[in-house]
Amino acid sequence: MKYAINAPAAPDSIGPYSQGTTAGRLVFASGQLPIDPNNCDRLIAGDAAAQTERVIQIVQALLAEADCTLSDVAQTTLYLANLDDLDTVNHVYERYFVAPAPARTVVEVSRLPMGALVEMDCVACR
Repeated sequence: MKYAINAPAAPDSIGPYSQGTTAGRLVFASGQLPIDPNNCDRLIAGDAAAQTERVIQIVQALLAEADCTLSDVAQTTLYLANLDDLDTVNHVYERYFVAPAPARTVVEVSRLPMGALVEMDCVACR
């Protein structure tokens, strides 16, 4: 059976989707943008490193609602507005995802919602 995740510490969805869902032992976090925690109508200020940090913090909040942590994450997908930011993003990412790191896909996209530089989704197993 599938259940929605609604984490008070994460921004509300900006469309017709859940922040995340669970299905059995799997936890799916929807793509998260670096939304400003003080104003859900805008992104945080900063570069790709700051945006990556914020996105991972939001994912942590979603996972916590399903009794998971980043160490439970099996797979992530990173969407970057500019693949030249990958080294910067990796420096932040490796601080949060330690060995064994999750499987990962990185995709450069032409645009992200709200003009974000980074978006990330993930799948965890509890």
